[in-house]
Amino acid sequence: MPDDTPAPELRPDLILDQIAEAVIYADTRGFIRLWNRGAEALFGFTAAEALGQSLDLIIPENLRQAHWRGFDAAIRSGKTRLAGHPTLTRAQHKSGEKRYVEMSFALVIDSGLVAGSVAVARDVTERVEREKAARQAGTAPLP
Repeated sequence: MPDDTPAPELRPDLILDQIAEAVIYADTRGFIRLWNRGAEALFGFTAAEALGQSLDLIIPENLRQAHWRGFDAAIRSGKTRLAGHPTLTRAQHKSGEKRYVEMSFALVIDSGLVAGSVAVARDVTERVEREKAARQAGTAPLP
């Protein structure tokens, strides 16, 4: 039998801050509008430092041109070939350190219009480095 008791209203940020992965939402101009605790841990910037900043904050300089080309095309067309496909890329930590991250992207559609883009990211630097070392040693990657 279902419970008909009204559920308490929860703020989405309370839920998002419980997720270990970084969750980042950017508007159609590429400015960060949502930044959870997972993003703080992964990239080193607090929400206060990241909110309102360009996504360039976490994109290594050598990847920015390609990123913005794809971002702008997705915003204009309302489609992204990356939706639902975790993608391995590089990101930049506040310290300047480059990290390997696996990111999933989706466009946020509101009333038929693109409102922005959301990404979920996790640090996979250790895994990628292990796989590189295994390839260089001529052995299979470790699980």
